[in-house]
Amino acid sequence: MKRFAAIALLVSVLAPASAFAVDGDKAAYMGGTLTGIKEKSEGVLSTGDPAKAVFTVKKAAPVEIPYASIESLEYGQKAGRRVAVAVLVSPLALFSKKRNHYLTITYKDAAGAEQAGVFELGKDVVRTTLTVLELRSKKKIEFQDEEAQKAMGGGTKSKKPSESWTPDF
Repeated sequence: MKRFAAIALLVSVLAPASAFAVDGDKAAYMGGTLTGIKEKSEGVLSTGDPAKAVFTVKKAAPVEIPYASIESLEYGQKAGRRVAVAVLVSPLALFSKKRNHYLTITYKDAAGAEQAGVFELGKDVVRTTLTVLELRSKKKIEFQDEEAQKAMGGGTKSKKPSESWTPDF
C-alpha cells in the first residue's frame, strides 16, 4: 500500500496538468472572458439546439452562444506524452502521444460586448462539434496549424506540378 501511495504522489508531482485530458465526450472551459465559470471546469458543449451552442457545467449557469453572434472559430491541437501512463504501466508508453483538442469561439453577447472562450474538446466530440458550429454559424474554422487541418480532414494545400514535370507512363 505504501508503494502505491508513493507512486501516486510521484505521478501527481511529475505529470503536468495537461496530462489528464478531458473525457472523450465532454468539454472543458480552459479560459477566456466567460463569467460565472471557473477555468478548467469540465462540462458538456452541446450543439443540439438549432439556434445556439450551450456549455453546461455543474454548479454554474449554462453559457449560451447564439450561432448568429459567432465571429470566429479557431481549432488547434497540442500533442504531449503520456507521462502518468508511463510511470504506472510501462516505460514504452513514453513513446505514445495524446492529443488535446482546443476550440476558441469569439462572439458578441446579448449586450454587444465581445466574448471569447477556449474549450478543450474530448476526442469523441471534436469532429461533430466543429462541423455543426461551422455549418450553423456560417463561419469557416481557422486552423492553427497544418496538423490540425489534416486531423479534421482538411488535408494540405495541393501543390501544382512545375512546368517541367512530366508524368511517368
